[in-house]
Amino acid sequence: MAFLTLTLAACSQPNNDNYVPKPKGYPRIDLPAHAYQPLPPVHPYQFEYSKYARILPDTFARSEPHWIFINYPHYHASIQLTYKPVLNDPKRLKAMLDDSYKLAAKHNIKAYAIEERVMKTPSGLTANIIELSGEVPSQFQFITTDTTTHFLRGALYFNTATANDSLAPVIEYIKKDMVHMLNTLKWRR
Repeated sequence: MAFLTLTLAACSQPNNDNYVPKPKGYPRIDLPAHAYQPLPPVHPYQFEYSKYARILPDTFARSEPHWIFINYPHYHASIQLTYKPVLNDPKRLKAMLDDSYKLAAKHNIKAYAIEERVMKTPSGLTANIIELSGEVPSQFQFITTDTTTHFLRGALYFNTATANDSLAPVIEYIKKDMVHMLNTLKWRR
């Protein structure tokens, strides 16, 4: 009797010839409203950064004073900030700019588009924004300097292997935070 029930149940299943696989899903990402706080006054630069981030020192062996990470622990993302004094030396400034563009150009292998634009901040600073599209480790970078005293480079990195298309909402969210940082940036000292 059990065999007959199983046989009838197997025969009554719908035809699987019209089966269509479901598309791959991505986890839902809830993003809070943007909120900011001032950077503690211990660096030669000042700006507002996200209340959902924390400031961590850059502990790499070659890091310099005032290099920091603005870490978003919930999203496994960080903005790496590298600061260098220009020392009123045009050759030094050119070398720093060249290094920054070389770092961005290293993504050419995986980037299918690189867009650069210039941004003017309310305080009169100029920043070069570099946006990279594709499966690149850093999707958004900026460079800003006053050409005589201060040089600051920022780059967004994720500590995850998730595809960039699934990270798109977080990338856009943090890009807005980075633009806010630039719009509130002031040099100290």
